[in-house]
Amino acid sequence: MSTTRHLVNRQRRLATVAAAERTATPTTAPEPAGQDTDSGAESEAESPSDDESAGEPGEEEKEKAPRSAGPLRVSLPAVLCVLTVLLGSFAAWSFTSAGSLREEPGRQNTALTDIGRTSEVKGQITEAVGAVFSYNYASPAKADSAVKSYLVGKAVQQHKDMLAEVRAQAPKQKLVLTTTVTESGVELLDGDRARLLIFADQSNTRTGKSEETTYAAAMFAVDAVRRGGSWRISAIDTFSR
Repeated sequence: MSTTRHLVNRQRRLATVAAAERTATPTTAPEPAGQDTDSGAESEAESPSDDESAGEPGEEEKEKAPRSAGPLRVSLPAVLCVLTVLLGSFAAWSFTSAGSLREEPGRQNTALTDIGRTSEVKGQITEAVGAVFSYNYASPAKADSAVKSYLVGKAVQQHKDMLAEVRAQAPKQKLVLTTTVTESGVELLDGDRARLLIFADQSNTRTGKSEETTYAAAMFAVDAVRRGGSWRISAIDTFSR
């Protein structure tokens, strides 16, 4: 009997210990710590750090970099070639234009550079205009002498046509025509040729029974040539067509 009771008591103690152990141990075991560590390590290995991502370009940037550098290396020589062609063309054009300008008559104009010759032609032509465009009925020979002294070429006939009426009316009306140059400018001076623009005041006076004077302004151009050391009028342009 004692042996049987001893066995029963022993089984009860074992059952109590087993129950206590089941109560202390949770039914659901947590994941091993190693799995969290491994997954965290793998995630850190897969995703680069901020420093690494900021410092090193990604795959797309590495692919774009060579492609963007290529056109720069190619375009620079191309631009230089274009500039060389343009500069060469400009130089050729400048040389051609300069040659053509030197050949033009206007390029021989020394009216602004040859001050002495410009002053000479202005003074002598101013005197010539005043002489040939003035007429006194009392001394027609003076007008004829002025024509011979200051006019050459077609200017002789032009002057004759312009003063034909004055000469015809002068004895009857006792006319005195006086021309005074108020301003003149040398438009062209090329060696022994010149062209001048003339501004003048003219007064026409009748000295008969009732004296009467009329005034008028005139503007015209004259061509001049230098002969025998003096300038003479070779053509008269009144700008009338």
